[in-house]
Amino acid sequence: MTRTAQLSLSATVAEFVAAARPEDVPDEVYTRARHLVLDAVGLAFASTAYDFPSVARDALLRLGGAGAHPVLGLPDRLSPRDAAVLNGVLIHGLDFDDTHIPAVTHVTAGVLPAVLSAATSAGASTRDLLLAYVLGVEVSARVGIGGAGGFHDVGWHPTAVAGAFGAAVAAGKLAGLDAAALVSAQGVVGSMSGGLLEFLADGSWTKRLHPGWAAMCGLTAASFAGVGWSGPPAVYEGRFGLYNTHLAGREANPAAVGAGLGQTWELMRTAVKPYPICHFIHAFADAVLDLRAEHGLHPEDIAAIRCAIHPVPGKVVCQPAEAKWAPRDEYDAKFSLPFVVSAALSRGRFTLAELADEALVDPAILALARKVEVRDDPASAFPRAYSGAVEIELRDGRVLARREQVNRGHEERPLSNADIVAKFEQSMAPVAGGPTARRVLESVLSLGDDRPAAEFAESCRA
Repeated sequence: MTRTAQLSLSATVAEFVAAARPEDVPDEVYTRARHLVLDAVGLAFASTAYDFPSVARDALLRLGGAGAHPVLGLPDRLSPRDAAVLNGVLIHGLDFDDTHIPAVTHVTAGVLPAVLSAATSAGASTRDLLLAYVLGVEVSARVGIGGAGGFHDVGWHPTAVAGAFGAAVAAGKLAGLDAAALVSAQGVVGSMSGGLLEFLADGSWTKRLHPGWAAMCGLTAASFAGVGWSGPPAVYEGRFGLYNTHLAGREANPAAVGAGLGQTWELMRTAVKPYPICHFIHAFADAVLDLRAEHGLHPEDIAAIRCAIHPVPGKVVCQPAEAKWAPRDEYDAKFSLPFVVSAALSRGRFTLAELADEALVDPAILALARKVEVRDDPASAFPRAYSGAVEIELRDGRVLARREQVNRGHEERPLSNADIVAKFEQSMAPVAGGPTARRVLESVLSLGDDRPAAEFAESCRA
């Protein structure tokens, strides 16, 4: 039996993270990492045009007041943990941020806020920050993969669950924790790992808080471990560990947590979103937009729309049915397969404008949404990919069909780095002038140098 096989899973992770050096990460991974960070920072700026960041900021100010740590896209400064919470809200609030597909986890939104705060606190360089970010993503992704797509099925948000572990090891790496302390950090954060999907019932804002809360939990766990607080080493595989509690009785693969560390770079499988909606709906948006363009469709031509989806993501974007036919607000709409399909068919696009108040009450969109029928898809590739199959029955009797077995943005159909830069520019345009956008772009794409991380964080403020 090898030494690795004898270790707890948290010890396998801890030894890898503690030993990792900047030169251990391939250049292509660093290049993609910079672009994932760029996407996240651009979305944080874009979120400042909405109400939810100021509400979150006001809540945090009531708890701890102002601090010294910069906040993305805003002039505010908060304490390290409060800045991490707000940065997570800003990155994830539009639900336009990256997703590791097999993990079903928004990896950057939980890890980046933690490393920004931890690196600034530690006086680290952006080289240290970038390495810790990559390591945090690797751990978050593997913890999500271990759930085998089951977290959603029982009502847990994997971003909140897995993200806490990635944030803990990333923050611990920047704090200089050794392997033993990193084991404890994972054990401690396991008791903080959660995040309910009940927001789907009414469009509540709780999901927006999940990644920032995971980042805060990671920072907290690393700090406790750093002063000697112990945590259970079998936090993943133990009798009352993560998978046996959160997925009791369901399929899980805890061994995925330690599999291929340093050999397979899960960061490279992280998908950047082309649409500001739940990733489970992207294949459907592409399918109906392609059919609309190919056949010159108009809403009045359509008699029925049939969508086939795997039942696990179907719970997220198709139930409860009444809320999906007529979303109550823009956040509700992001998780509505009928609304997204009907809006895309009605307008020939799906952008943030299709989530504005006027779109939510557009009679043409709502009437078409009522024609959407949903069924299970036995041929779906979920969780490996987020498949979507659509049939559009026309009033003249024709039936048009399109299947997107692998969603755009997936590792098999990735958005290029140039695509990500273009998305960043589109995200920044409504809220920041050209000089600010160029400053942020240059600062992010030069991550990995000897600049202080605090200087980088300053460059990403409003």
